[in-house]
Amino acid sequence: MNRWVEAARPRTLPLALASILLGNLIALSEGHFSPQIAILAISTTLFLQILSNFANDLGDTLNGIDNQERKVAQRTVQTGKVTIPEMKKAVIILGILSFISGILLIYKSLQNTSFQEIIIFLLLGLLAILAAITYTIGKKPYGYAGLGDLSVFLFFGWVGTCGSYYLQSRIIDYSIFLPASSVGFLSVAVLNLNNLRDIDNDKINGKFSIPVRIGKEKGFLYQKSLYLLAIIFSTIFLGDTTKLNPYSAGIFLIGIFPLLFIYTKLKSNLSSEEIDPYLKKTALSTLWFIILLGISLQLTK
Repeated sequence: MNRWVEAARPRTLPLALASILLGNLIALSEGHFSPQIAILAISTTLFLQILSNFANDLGDTLNGIDNQERKVAQRTVQTGKVTIPEMKKAVIILGILSFISGILLIYKSLQNTSFQEIIIFLLLGLLAILAAITYTIGKKPYGYAGLGDLSVFLFFGWVGTCGSYYLQSRIIDYSIFLPASSVGFLSVAVLNLNNLRDIDNDKINGKFSIPVRIGKEKGFLYQKSLYLLAIIFSTIFLGDTTKLNPYSAGIFLIGIFPLLFIYTKLKSNLSSEEIDPYLKKTALSTLWFIILLGISLQLTK
């Protein structure tokens, strides 16, 4: 069991929950909330994140990215703790679990709705499963072309937040894209830290992540801009005259501090070993930021 827990990468799971929690908390602040929908959305997201981690573990080993040169954050297939056939089966199982959970979520959320809405969310779910698998698996994994940032932004930001908000409220509110973008930026920040940590090995083995393309120094500038954009977009959302009051603003500021602390600590001369702890710190700080943003919204009514 320990090897599968390691392969699931528990430190990535808080980040996966951030967008779902935010969408549900915004809906709750507006008087729309079903515990059953929230639970199904959380379970679907966790299955998708673990699926992505398993597929990434398998794909990077098959493509030679995870090799003997990788010394930091070694993977389970790379080290032989999980065999390739075992991980292939695990990817299939997690894909099935993600699909079943997603179907149950759609069934519970979209009763008495149009067929078109059901098809849209079904396609989004299938795309999420496909994106989780093809990030590193296949003849041309899109993650190796530097497109992982865009995928993470869309699915961990817009789809997760706006989708969960709509499933709870059945309301289309374009202002939700502001906080959804904040979650997306912070999710990309975790991915970019991962790529900054692995930049040397990725460069040698043909994985053209954003840091590989623009260099380590500019990669850190990109990293810091992601933190700032996340704070700016959420501030604009919360700063709406119908949402802002001293109490919500104070709680929101407390949520920002951990991100600003990480911002000040990241420098381009950090080694891979020194960068690695900031992945977990950023993931947890993102979850903290989202929870406090959600709490601040509850105080606006």
